[in-house]
Amino acid sequence: MKDVRVAQPSMRRRRAASTTAIYALLVVSTIVMVAPWLWTLSTSFKRSQDVFSPDSGIIPSPFSLHAYGRIFTETSFGTYAMNSVIVTVCVVALNILFDSCAAYAFAKLRFPGRNVLFWLLMVTMMIPMQVNLIPLYRMMVWANRYFSWFGVDTLAGIIAPGIVQVFGIFLMRQFFLSIPDSMLEAARLDGASELQILRRIVLPIAAPGLATLTIFTFLDTWNDFLWPLIVSSSESTRTLPVGLALLARKNSVDWPGTMAGAVVTAVPMVIIFLLAQRQFIDGLTAGSTKE
Repeated sequence: MKDVRVAQPSMRRRRAASTTAIYALLVVSTIVMVAPWLWTLSTSFKRSQDVFSPDSGIIPSPFSLHAYGRIFTETSFGTYAMNSVIVTVCVVALNILFDSCAAYAFAKLRFPGRNVLFWLLMVTMMIPMQVNLIPLYRMMVWANRYFSWFGVDTLAGIIAPGIVQVFGIFLMRQFFLSIPDSMLEAARLDGASELQILRRIVLPIAAPGLATLTIFTFLDTWNDFLWPLIVSSSESTRTLPVGLALLARKNSVDWPGTMAGAVVTAVPMVIIFLLAQRQFIDGLTAGSTKE
């Protein structure tokens, strides 16, 4: 009994030390990840001459909004932002539509070669996007010869390659597999078509999956840099990541303006995640039923 009493305080001390070490590691990791964002936010509210001044701290002094006004009045940043909104909204909406329809077919419909076709799609996920850039660009050049609104240097040309994503099909298929077939059979017996079943039964049940797909697609499209850089060649079709890179390509870098652009670019992503974080977490933990 005495040995047990002696061992208990020792176990508590070890447990407390372990907990303290874990929290210390988490605090250090948080500081490492947050510090660049704090510097970015702080620099965006500084004057150019104060950015690297020895007397300049993390808190801007004096506090200035000039950089935010400058990027919208002296550059085409407003056009870039509008283009990013248009491209992102279109890609997200079309992904939800096409990925859900394809995923429903692979999960709940029976047709010859279903599994073979699905695994062929999975194989394409191993092919890097960079491998497809030249063929895609040549296709856009060809399309622009016949349709002026489509192809190179058009928003439609930026949107087109992203309207269907294999990852989205795979993600939604996993959610649809968790829905009982008996529920769908009952709807078919009542005379519902496959589109009605998808719209009225399957999609409402798979709402966490749709939220997850929306967030992933939004972040991927909003941050996409390489494809818009290749396709767009004028101010009227450039998106925010491309425009932000152009701000830093001058002879003298406008650090407050560049950091203000980075903050403006990041704000929509933060808002979307904060609004949908519960659905996002539910989506990551749901839909894991095995076929």
